[in-house]
Amino acid sequence: MHFENSLFLWALLLLVPIFFFIRKHSDALSPYFDAVLLKKMRYSKGVLPQWVREVLLIAAIAFGMIALARPIIDNGEIKVHSSNMDVIVGFDISNSMFADDIYPDRFTFAKKKFNAFLSDMKQARIGVIGFSSRAFLVSPLTKDFNTLRFLVKNMSFDYISLKGTSIESALDTTENLLDKSKKKALLLFTDGGDKKNYDREIAYAKEHGITVFVYAIGTEKGGVIKTPQGIVKDKQGNIVVVKRNDAIKALAVETGGAYLKAGLTKNDIKQLADNMTAKFKNNEKKEHTIRDTEELFVYPLAVAMLLFLLSFSSFYTRRKS
Repeated sequence: MHFENSLFLWALLLLVPIFFFIRKHSDALSPYFDAVLLKKMRYSKGVLPQWVREVLLIAAIAFGMIALARPIIDNGEIKVHSSNMDVIVGFDISNSMFADDIYPDRFTFAKKKFNAFLSDMKQARIGVIGFSSRAFLVSPLTKDFNTLRFLVKNMSFDYISLKGTSIESALDTTENLLDKSKKKALLLFTDGGDKKNYDREIAYAKEHGITVFVYAIGTEKGGVIKTPQGIVKDKQGNIVVVKRNDAIKALAVETGGAYLKAGLTKNDIKQLADNMTAKFKNNEKKEHTIRDTEELFVYPLAVAMLLFLLSFSSFYTRRKS
């Protein structure tokens, strides 16, 4: 065991003269008040004598200084491996993600699958973006998955103020976020948008070395878009039915990624995560040497707080009749 801030231990030597100073001046009021009056002014004698309270106070200060000195048990060095695999997750937030062909709707379903995806990607850094006709940042690259879960959980349809699905904007934002990464991965939670040809997006992804993985949400039959104002209709008054667009599969295949249709099974997103990990398994890993230490300051701190309370506490004593 050693102390990180050993300077506080030397400060313990000051407590000896402080204690004698307190004892010497404990009756400092005696010259100024009559003995009878002074006795009435002081609190009644309790269970603990005055000198005991003073000792407890000094001891509390001593243990507090020991806590500040940070006692630590050193268990030696350990080696940890960290992967520099970086993944950007893009959420399609266009109007079609309101569709109810996937319960309760496509967007809510995507957020649930994202939570499952995090459980299978513990070695990666993950960033989150949202995109419709343009993209915006939800979270930069991080390993703080609890924060990611909170941010994605609180993404709502209030964000959706733009029409259309621009995959190119998601790719461009991914390139900006991963410009220093050797291997770049983009996972899209989307219904595929409304384009029939993704050649332009494929060319952009290949040029910038972005591997695209698509988790396609929606059905071939499609669903209707429900809003607080009612079901969405076109200009002729017909109910709009939006279907899953499988044309986006070419973007995933041509860039070396993977395409997966949304399913109700729990492990489908795991298959996509495993595929992503397998493609990046040869990515460079860094080995770090860290010290395995255990902080012990909480114990002297707890003792210091207890002694401090005792030194200023008064105890009920039952008087004899």
